[in-house]
Amino acid sequence: MSQYSSRHLEYAIRTIGQLPGIGRKSALRIALFLLKNKTTLLPELLDGLNGIRQNIQNCKTCHNLADSDICAICGDHTRHQHTVCIVESERDVMAIEDTGQYHGLYHVLGGIISPIEGVGPQDLNIHSLLERLQKGEITELIMAISPTIEGETTIFYLGKLLKSFPVRISIIARGVSFGGELEYADGLTLGRSIVARTSIELTENA
Repeated sequence: MSQYSSRHLEYAIRTIGQLPGIGRKSALRIALFLLKNKTTLLPELLDGLNGIRQNIQNCKTCHNLADSDICAICGDHTRHQHTVCIVESERDVMAIEDTGQYHGLYHVLGGIISPIEGVGPQDLNIHSLLERLQKGEITELIMAISPTIEGETTIFYLGKLLKSFPVRISIIARGVSFGGELEYADGLTLGRSIVARTSIELTENA
């Protein structure tokens, strides 16, 4: 039997409770707040969620979130077209954009190599990155990947794969502590890490 007098409220609480970081008590408070504001905030929230469900897709060039085939960043010709920042996820793009220190393009891998979790190179957006490089328009790749063991493994793998291309490969400065997630770094530290990036020296034995 439902704990509450309304099965619709119970369903809303159960659904909201599936969101990350939201427990049952928090879900109850959110549901009651939305109920109280069902003629004002709730319609706007529903419109926003429907927009996510129906309109947001992945950019065919960089795999970032987009409202059409090409995202707003790739479609912005005022940005530096020859520099591409390689990141793990869309959240990292947002974190870097918030710093205001980077004005190039991006490439979202969609994850990092993690054998423990069963994620290999074939599961990442690496083939499309190679296709972008083959066009010969990119002169620098910035590895902006979280400095974790898995992140370092991914950087090492990409470095070996990309050394045959005539591009400068750099890595963000380690103002971001080892083991930390890029998206949680404060904006000032992350911005300085982008600006102070250093080149990776690749050798045939690397």
